[in-house]
Amino acid sequence: MALLYGLLWRFMLVLVHVNRALVSWLRGRVRSWKGRLWGRAMDALLLPVALAGFLHHQKKLNHNPDANAKPVYGNRSASRRLRWLSDGRSLEKLPIHIGLLVAEEEPSYTDIANLVVWCMAVGISYVSVYDYHGMFQKNSTRLLKEIIRQQQDMMGVEEPKYSVEFLSNGNDKPQHNVVSCRPTLKLLSPEDGKHSIVKAAQKLCRSVEKKEKSSKDISVSMLDTLLRESKNVPDPELVLKFGPVDSMLGFLPWHIRLTEFISLPSQRNVSYEDLLGALQQYSACEQRLGQ
Repeated sequence: MALLYGLLWRFMLVLVHVNRALVSWLRGRVRSWKGRLWGRAMDALLLPVALAGFLHHQKKLNHNPDANAKPVYGNRSASRRLRWLSDGRSLEKLPIHIGLLVAEEEPSYTDIANLVVWCMAVGISYVSVYDYHGMFQKNSTRLLKEIIRQQQDMMGVEEPKYSVEFLSNGNDKPQHNVVSCRPTLKLLSPEDGKHSIVKAAQKLCRSVEKKEKSSKDISVSMLDTLLRESKNVPDPELVLKFGPVDSMLGFLPWHIRLTEFISLPSQRNVSYEDLLGALQQYSACEQRLGQ
């Protein structure tokens, strides 16, 4: 009997040791599983941070003038140019001359510079910038620098490929800031429209005074011919007006008989999509030309 109790006691000790070993093994497995779960959770939390850091690094590379960054930046600029050119070609009709009429007190040189670059990128040959106070004309150098900067940033072009002309104090001779061919930017003020009409009328009066023409010869078509001679650009087919003022504010009164006007809320924060939408609206409109 004593022998039986001894064997039973030893068997229970073995079970206790086995139970302890099993519990210890299970605890190790649980810790390992929790460690892996915690590691995966931390990876999931840190992944956005790492991704943000990578994107920030790539952005810095794209803006770095180092040689390694130039191919990335160049490819992006080339893609933009192709897209804008494709958008222009996709339109049924594209204005040759577009006017940007700013009817707001404070001009935004950056936003207007963006519009000028986009207009030229889609294939518009002439762009006129007009405000009632002539601020863009008075600060033409500032606007020109902003246009060049935006052209370099958006298109990757090192040197401007257009000329800038503006009429100053009634002088009909264009003043060139950049020597090039086309496209062309004109900076206008109310004096340009008024002065050209006054000058044409004075020329007609002198011709009558010198008896080169009689007063009966003077007609609207003759005045129109003189006004065309003083302007070496075609009439604007489209004018984008920025601001809440419902007025043309003296924008080239003789040259807008057949011009389409499209109003946009503001020049500030204007986007390429806003410009493209206006060009699409112009392309879809039917001009009956007085019929």
